[in-house]
Amino acid sequence: MRVLHIEMGKHLYGGARQLAYLIEGLNSQGVESILLAPAKSGIAQKISSLGNKVIEVSYSGDLDFRLALRIKSIVTQDGVDLVHVHSRRGADVWGGLGAKWAGVPAILSRRVDNPEGAISIRQKYGLFAQVICISEGIKKVLIKNGLTPDKIVCVRSAFIASDSQNPIDRSEFLLRFNLPPDALVVGVVAQLIPRKGHSLLLDCLPELLAKYPGMQILFFGEGAEKVALQQKIDALNIASRVQLVGFHHDLNKLIGRLDMLVHPAYAEGLGVSLIQAAAASVPIVASRVGGIPEIVRDQENGLLVAPDDGAALASAIDHLAGDKDLRKRLGNRGKQIAEKEFSVEVMVQGNLDVYRKVLGNL
Repeated sequence: MRVLHIEMGKHLYGGARQLAYLIEGLNSQGVESILLAPAKSGIAQKISSLGNKVIEVSYSGDLDFRLALRIKSIVTQDGVDLVHVHSRRGADVWGGLGAKWAGVPAILSRRVDNPEGAISIRQKYGLFAQVICISEGIKKVLIKNGLTPDKIVCVRSAFIASDSQNPIDRSEFLLRFNLPPDALVVGVVAQLIPRKGHSLLLDCLPELLAKYPGMQILFFGEGAEKVALQQKIDALNIASRVQLVGFHHDLNKLIGRLDMLVHPAYAEGLGVSLIQAAAASVPIVASRVGGIPEIVRDQENGLLVAPDDGAALASAIDHLAGDKDLRKRLGNRGKQIAEKEFSVEVMVQGNLDVYRKVLGNL
């Protein structure tokens, strides 16, 4: 079986990281994977290091129809059996069309839970033999929007739990981010984009920081909101306690040194950073939206709050910050959940089962 994977994200996190897990797992199953990705992207470099063929392209955005023609050419020249589209950056439509023109089936992985209109459901999703949702929450949204249930399969995202269970020394962690010895570290791991809720959290922080002198906030990630968030941090006069620390390739060695992870998203397909934090025994405060409750169980391994409710968010953070024993209990349970329910092996097998089903139906 030869599969062409399409991922147009430039950085090796979120969906791209899941794709790396998938391709490595498929390699061990004897499935030949080819990757089409942006030139010099993180995912292209990672998959190349695994020994797989990588085709790097210049891609100018959602309207770049040339991608469909390139996909058709690759499928034909490389004898591809199946196209798996992993990105929504315009590549979903072009990937489906390219596969259709080449006469092979296509599959789409859906990682976000935002609703789509009836026209999109009919035309775009009509290009795909199956849609793989990374959470039941996303599946419910698609069914509500009109996609038939028999076209949808839920295969959850995964994380290699052991990767986060050997963090760097606390002293090294504190030194890297210039934190005091008594720091109570709250982390946010998400793209700096509006739907992740960073601004909502910032509104809560002045009172929390006043109550907990040792509390320090680290925002991990990059994105379009970086300048606006820094301006807001400066305006709130909390720059000495809140840092935008960017993207760190060794996040798996850092996340276990957080005292809690906060994820105040307005929408979220599942949230790989939540699985990563749970695996590292870090308690979580998160919004009750999308697929988040599938990894964050309220009062079990974290605290869930209503989205866009600053008072509830502040209260949950306050509750965890003031109770070390609770943080430990929730963190320990999170590790158990991550190891049992979100393994890479289960994710790889779930995708492979879809491939076999689609190709067997031809």
